[in-house]
Amino acid sequence: MNTILISYDLMSPGKDYSALHKHIESYGNWAKPLESFWFIRTNNSAEIVRNLAMKYIDVNDKLFVVEITGMASAWQNLSNEVVNWIGSKL
Repeated sequence: MNTILISYDLMSPGKDYSALHKHIESYGNWAKPLESFWFIRTNNSAEIVRNLAMKYIDVNDKLFVVEITGMASAWQNLSNEVVNWIGSKL
């Protein structure tokens, strides 16, 4: 199983992006440490995750998706819930 980082800049102020959030949450195993920054666990590649997420964003939105399984990590001021998720999934 892969740990994938998803981050985005949504360029349309006031637009409802709840469908994107629901899509990301549909992976079932996720953490959201920052406003537009998610971790998910999936058997999909980063490319597939990106392609599926693109259905929920506008053409001018920015999207960054990368597999981070096994990579070193560091953080500051994250919730215990997110820290525990990172510790158990990377």
